[in-house]
Amino acid sequence: MGGCFSKPKPVEVKVEVVLPEKEREKEEMSPNGKASPLAYKANGTSRHYHHEERPIVLNPYANPKDMVEASVCHAKDLENGQMREVDLGCGKALLIKQNGEYYAMGHKCPHYGAPLVKGVLSKGRVRCPWHGACFNIATGDIEDFPGLDGLPKFQVKIEKERVYIRASKQALQSQRRTKVMAKCIALSNYSTAITNMLIIGAGPAGLVCAETLRQEGFSDRIVMCTSEKYLPYDRSKLSKSMDSQAEQILLRSKDFFHTYDIEVLTETQVVNVDTKNKTVVFKDGFRMEYNKLLIATGNTPKTLTCKGKELDNVFTIRTPEDANRVVKLASSRNAVIVGASFLGMEVAAYLCEKAHSVSVVELENIPFKKFLGEKVGLAIMKMFESNRVKFYMQTEVSELREQEGKPAKESGIFSELKEVVLKSGKVLRADVCVIGIGASPTTGFLKQSGITIDSKGYIPVNKMMQTNVPGVFAAGDVVTFPLAFRNNKKVNVPHWQMAHMQGRIAALNMLAQGTEINTIPYLWTAMFGKSIRYAGNGEGFDDVIIQGDIEELKFVAFYTRNDEVIAVASMNYDPIVSKVAEVMASGKSIRKRDVEMFVRHCKTGDISWLTGKGS
Repeated sequence: MGGCFSKPKPVEVKVEVVLPEKEREKEEMSPNGKASPLAYKANGTSRHYHHEERPIVLNPYANPKDMVEASVCHAKDLENGQMREVDLGCGKALLIKQNGEYYAMGHKCPHYGAPLVKGVLSKGRVRCPWHGACFNIATGDIEDFPGLDGLPKFQVKIEKERVYIRASKQALQSQRRTKVMAKCIALSNYSTAITNMLIIGAGPAGLVCAETLRQEGFSDRIVMCTSEKYLPYDRSKLSKSMDSQAEQILLRSKDFFHTYDIEVLTETQVVNVDTKNKTVVFKDGFRMEYNKLLIATGNTPKTLTCKGKELDNVFTIRTPEDANRVVKLASSRNAVIVGASFLGMEVAAYLCEKAHSVSVVELENIPFKKFLGEKVGLAIMKMFESNRVKFYMQTEVSELREQEGKPAKESGIFSELKEVVLKSGKVLRADVCVIGIGASPTTGFLKQSGITIDSKGYIPVNKMMQTNVPGVFAAGDVVTFPLAFRNNKKVNVPHWQMAHMQGRIAALNMLAQGTEINTIPYLWTAMFGKSIRYAGNGEGFDDVIIQGDIEELKFVAFYTRNDEVIAVASMNYDPIVSKVAEVMASGKSIRKRDVEMFVRHCKTGDISWLTGKGS
């Protein structure tokens, strides 16, 4: 069995609270300068420290030379409900005024660096304009995803009607803050075959689960296992930035996992789960006992069933090596993409400037028709056609035809693709083919486990990410769960953001905190330098209301069902998707008749009339 780390020796566990990445100040100061006690769980038991008995930690910013204080504006310059990006000389901060109080924190979203001043300020939090992550304005903590880190927070004071911010230069430069975590310290032997928390899968759900356990003070053993050879990485970039090397897209460094005692067993595949005896069996025969289990194994790409599917230059994009190889093979040659899915279209867009030709084969007549509607799908299709992508719609692949003659050994390919034959009779020249026709949940190994699996292979969970088996949780692409804002409709939401949130909720309930999931699905894609943002769940929409200019790709589309907006998509219309997400998160609804007024008010930055969450 492979592993990122060697198998640990038996340990006795105790708690140590550490400073993550040297970005935590001695006292967690609120904007008014008052400290709040640190709360964490020791060996799973809640423990709240009073100020006088808190664990002693050194202040990484004790050196006065690291601190800066600056007057940033007049107190009257900022109205309630407003945000301003301010410069402290050695870095910028986001200044916020809400309910008469001033707050200051990092000004860039730690995920991809979006300017939060262009985001959405609601009651007590700011939502990123690009991808919907939410940050608490009092603590800087991340409250909704994507991303792993929160924001540094800074002290604010008012003197002589001037607003002053005191901040660490280091924090101003880093613009991110990892929450305080507990960790395990190995003092003596324990069995390598026993763990308290076992996480199967090392995607965003598994990683956030492990980090949340540590953030909540859990100090026993945590083991993550993955069939891949890498530590957790950003798989969403494989189709958007196909040249990326694995080391460039890691979500956390190897040192991070060592620091917080999160064991990652790589190249290890679980083949059986015995829930009665709380044991899993790995492919190599190794057995491991667990106390609590999270299943976060994600999806497995679907493949073609036609002749030639096994040819070496036919790919599903599953690993960094897959993506890198496709780019190399497509360079100045002919690429065929089967499936106008998000993955397929992102790959097509990325290869346009590198390949001689790019063709997309799709069973539907318009890309994204079922997801984004006919008008939006057609506009996207035209954008692709203007970038030299050729579409072959309403047809399928009947055969992947092999190159005749001597194999091309110099390229490392011994069964080389020559042509893609379509059922319509069309034959496409192809040097590389990418299959993007969807994916299936990776749950086959659970068939004898006693864990309920539905007819499509998904694991049904409740709002606390619990399966039908006590102590067994599931999260990410493998689950169906009750979506609160759609009246608890059971849905599968295979989004990067949703996997993060489900991993967090699972962790909290593995610690018996009784926390229910209540988030708004949020996704994005990027093609030809343009981003499509989407929030909500549009399954079953019966109408689409479009505002803006769809021909110019500057629009927002509202998806409605029975007169209520259930989803929204936009291009070049930020931050309207984040504003809709915030309305949905507030428990309010947008009716058809409200759409035009909503768009008009969004341009002024005011949505308090609808959310009831203004200043």
